[in-house]
Amino acid sequence: MLREIVLDTETTGTDAKTGDRLIEIGAVELFNHIPTGRTYHCYVNPERAVSEGAFAVHGLSDAFLADKPVFKAVVGEFLDFLGDARLVIHNAPFDVGFLNMEFARLGAGGPKPIALDDVVDTLPMARRKHPGAANNLDALCSRYGIDNSRRTKHGALLDAQILAEVYVELLGGKQTSLGLLVAEAAAPAGAVLPGAGAAAVRTYRSRLSDAERERHDAFRASLGASAIWADYIPAPEA
Repeated sequence: MLREIVLDTETTGTDAKTGDRLIEIGAVELFNHIPTGRTYHCYVNPERAVSEGAFAVHGLSDAFLADKPVFKAVVGEFLDFLGDARLVIHNAPFDVGFLNMEFARLGAGGPKPIALDDVVDTLPMARRKHPGAANNLDALCSRYGIDNSRRTKHGALLDAQILAEVYVELLGGKQTSLGLLVAEAAAPAGAVLPGAGAAAVRTYRSRLSDAERERHDAFRASLGASAIWADYIPAPEA
């Protein structure tokens, strides 16, 4: 199963090399390009002033950030959320540059820098698909009919959630993946999907707890022997 993290950040300014810092991180978890509902979000005290230009974009003031944790205090939880997932970022060099700068500030024991080659950058994806057109996040939302009315200011988590929708559209839209996902979900452990080669063998693990399974079995039993469920799932044992 493909696990990806759609990520966005906000910063004190535009140049990590001249001392600008991270002030907000937002991330959304996807499995097979579908949001799971798990997210990560934090504000960070940058220990320096926010530039006027950046404040105009995101509205995060020095006073608001003053009591927030510093990056060193949140990096462990952040990395735990990322795990070994592939990152998806719009204009990846910007966000990755800031993350790697923060990692470097932690010294020799800090995390390894993120390699851009390991990141899916949706900006060049959009440029290839829509050459000559505007490909910022607002323009892509307009093009794909994605509601971004809450985006009166940039916010890392909201932008990551919006980008997750845009990313699916850039891949071809929801309908291109749903049929495959249904087939995958229905396949038994170790099954090879129709038309797939030997390299496509996957193991599927149910996410249902025993209590959820028991409640569903009880519900199925209440529908009677003629219920359509009986054609697909054996009746629960007495």
